[in-house]
Amino acid sequence: GVEVLKKVFLRIDPSLEVKARLDDGERLSVGQIIAVIKGRVSNILRGERVALNFLQRMSGVATETACYVDKVQGLPVRIADTRKTVPGLRVLDKYAVRIGGGINHRLHLGDGILVKDNHLAVLRSKGVNLKDIVAKTRQNHPRTLQVEIEVASIEEAEAATEAGADIVLLDNMDVEDMQRAVDAIRSRSLIEASGGLTLGNVRRVAEAGVDFISVGCLTHSAKALDIRLEIEQS
Repeated sequence: GVEVLKKVFLRIDPSLEVKARLDDGERLSVGQIIAVIKGRVSNILRGERVALNFLQRMSGVATETACYVDKVQGLPVRIADTRKTVPGLRVLDKYAVRIGGGINHRLHLGDGILVKDNHLAVLRSKGVNLKDIVAKTRQNHPRTLQVEIEVASIEEAEAATEAGADIVLLDNMDVEDMQRAVDAIRSRSLIEASGGLTLGNVRRVAEAGVDFISVGCLTHSAKALDIRLEIEQS
């Protein structure tokens, strides 16, 4: 959020001098100075709350992401975000996830085709099977888009792979079932895990052999960092 902070103050007063002491992505410690702003005090105070709101939230998202990334260190898995972002701030939320060492799942619906449980329920009620769902999806969208199917059981995971899904999303499975699902479909589809992920269980999930772990709380529940601005009169 350091670059966003700069833009807030310079938008209010281009004559302000804003110098960053830390760059985005650097680790910080308690009491460390992040940036120094010099200039007309009334204009600094005008920008204070907006700049801090951005900086605190983005730093909180990046920090939460880094905690999850640290937990799976050494394993061939990536921590990904979801679309559970603050309305209007998705670009900044997802930027903060990347700064924290994670990856972005999708920016919007057009970035990939994810067939979720509600989609499947509607289509199956119309007599459409999983193989036809994947085929129809590919028919109606660009070939470059990957098709991902959400599943809740080992049997569904195998069926999704047989139907030609590029990615299989194991949703809210316990680790034992997840391991069996990975063993059944490994190398035929990429595998994502999601649902009920915490810092306490994310490494066990990663050890099951999935390729990605998507974590909604990176953006929907991240705790803002405690950052403040203090005026010093010269």
